[in-house]
Amino acid sequence: MLRFVLMTALSLATVDGAAARSAEPRPVEAAAEAAPVTTYARLVSAREEADGKLYVRLKLIPRAKIPFTVQRFRVRDRALLAGIAEGSWVRFTAKHIDGENTLTSIRVTAECKRFQECG
Repeated sequence: MLRFVLMTALSLATVDGAAARSAEPRPVEAAAEAAPVTTYARLVSAREEADGKLYVRLKLIPRAKIPFTVQRFRVRDRALLAGIAEGSWVRFTAKHIDGENTLTSIRVTAECKRFQECG
């Protein structure tokens, strides 16, 4: 019986300690939120859905020898796209807001070629 009580107490202490550690913010997550990452892409299209939400499709520059990827981003502020034509090369930042990838900034930039440094 004593053995059972000791094992139960040890288990509860371990679980309680694990819960306390998981509640603490991780330094990597805090750093990722503090410094947004700028990504290079080509603006493929902009389209307004039936519900009035505006989305853009961006062809992202690959990081390695993988093909280009096209992703869809929601645009909450239509002014972000002012003066940016389809087919333009852009630099942008985005956040995951309300379950969607959402643009936070975008601007036109020089073309970024595969396997070359973008600037």
